[in-house]
Amino acid sequence: MSGNRYNIRVEVESTYLEHQSEPGQQRYVFAYTITIRNEGEVPAKLLARHWVITDANGHVRETKGDGVLGEQPHLRPGQGFRYSSHVQLEAPVGAMQGSYRMIADDGAHFDAPIPAFRLAIPGMLH
Repeated sequence: MSGNRYNIRVEVESTYLEHQSEPGQQRYVFAYTITIRNEGEVPAKLLARHWVITDANGHVRETKGDGVLGEQPHLRPGQGFRYSSHVQLEAPVGAMQGSYRMIADDGAHFDAPIPAFRLAIPGMLH
């Protein structure tokens, strides 16, 4: 789509943290690294995040908060921001998705979708 004023692309990589997990206690910890890139025409600031976290047991929880890791990055066109965080599940497989609430320098608010990504212990999925 050319001429898109507001376009934030989100990419995610996830990893199972075996040393922090305790499967016998239904505790599975995953790290994820997110890269947010402003591919639009207008600078924009990340105001808030909204996550929906689902595990294989059917537990769903939502989290909302300001910024990411205490920051509200301001991205000029072509600029990116990368950060890492982690999540704990009660099952060896799950998924996360959500959105970032953005405000462009021209005052427009918009949501940047975070595509669903899978969290799984290696060897759990074929």
